[in-house]
Amino acid sequence: MAAAAEVGGDKYHSFIHGESERDTVWRYGAPPSYDVVNKLFEAERTQVWPEGSLEEKVQRLLKTWEMELVHKVRPEDQKTVNSAKYTASTNGMKALSRAEVMAIGGYNNFLRTKLPPEHRIFDPDQETLESSMATFLTAFPRGFAIEVLDVYSGPPKIAFKFRHWGYMEGPFKGHPPHGQRVEFVGVCIFHVDEEMKVEKSEYFYERGNFLASFLSPPDAASGSGSGSGCPVMQGN
Repeated sequence: MAAAAEVGGDKYHSFIHGESERDTVWRYGAPPSYDVVNKLFEAERTQVWPEGSLEEKVQRLLKTWEMELVHKVRPEDQKTVNSAKYTASTNGMKALSRAEVMAIGGYNNFLRTKLPPEHRIFDPDQETLESSMATFLTAFPRGFAIEVLDVYSGPPKIAFKFRHWGYMEGPFKGHPPHGQRVEFVGVCIFHVDEEMKVEKSEYFYERGNFLASFLSPPDAASGSGSGSGCPVMQGN
């Protein structure tokens, strides 16, 4: 799995600091800081996994993989990704290559949809990598925390349940902040190689309820932000 926490580094992400990152090219010129979102994670996580457990290792891999795809520009710097083979899919849609994901950005990849443009709360086809990042950084000034809720199978096909959440304390696409928690629960499958690098990621979650939570507080929206229906059939 991903390396353990670095001395003097981040408690939940690997490959940010240390000798291995001396020549890393960072998208924004310097390593990211997760101090603020780590505080949110620690305050509101529902599981505290023992260090060294399968669940803790998968959670660290998830967080590190997400960090590397967002912040590291060069494939050789991404130590949790098998760059030559990597593909990503969401809710059964067409898989994209690493180069395609890096070009459009993680949010646009994650929020791809088959809905007609006129029904899209957030339209990834009209967003750039930079604009999508700015949209969610503005809406979630304390960050977008993620935790692993359960691990169903270990490598080489790691299937797990996760929870993603943040507080809408900034505007979202012209909608004023309501200050409430926006969250969703989903399932992911990581296909990994013998070095524990991710070759393929498959995400399944209910996109519609997640985005609807930005329009009104989750308890007032139709359904909760986490959603409970079939992620493939609803919200695509």
